[in-house]
Amino acid sequence: MKFHPTVQILTWGILVVVMQMLTVRLSLMFAVVVVLWALLVSASKFMQLVRRTRWIMMSLVLIYAFSTPGQPLLMMLGDWGPSLEGVTGGAVQLLHLLAVISGLAILLDRLGRDQLIAGLYTMFAPLQWIGLSRERFAVRVALTLHYAEASMLHEAPVWKDSLRSLFETSHKNDYSIVLALHRFGFNDGLLMGAALMLLFVIA
Repeated sequence: MKFHPTVQILTWGILVVVMQMLTVRLSLMFAVVVVLWALLVSASKFMQLVRRTRWIMMSLVLIYAFSTPGQPLLMMLGDWGPSLEGVTGGAVQLLHLLAVISGLAILLDRLGRDQLIAGLYTMFAPLQWIGLSRERFAVRVALTLHYAEASMLHEAPVWKDSLRSLFETSHKNDYSIVLALHRFGFNDGLLMGAALMLLFVIA
């Protein structure tokens, strides 16, 4: 079943918000389901995102473990060591982050770069009301994704060349962007309505 890219992006955002409103038990159950789903349908993209955010995950757990007051996990370290409550809280937040990454992996696999840009272009239409250009925003996102993909296909030093090329006044190779806009359909209304209803019930 196909849905409008903008509706898929908004649905992902709503689900992220809803997960933060659930009780700990329900949010953990939801997170486990989403992670398993991502491993089944978007394993490659999921693992790629996990590798790129591994230091953020590690920092998240350590900050919770050592900054949350509670029962010392290692008695020999006392208050200088991690707390049981901190490790537990860090693990919960880590699972929440994995669920967000899982949903993002599924979203990116379903849409692809061009559809993602088209979805953002449609979603940010209200920017025109305050005098901002959504076309310029779409181009900047496209260039960011283009050079990010290019750097991931080469060795680490190449990302410096890609970043430098963003600021060059002329380029040897032109990079064109074609926005394939989509029409909203009945399925889009059902998906958006379900997501908004879930948000209304949980809130």
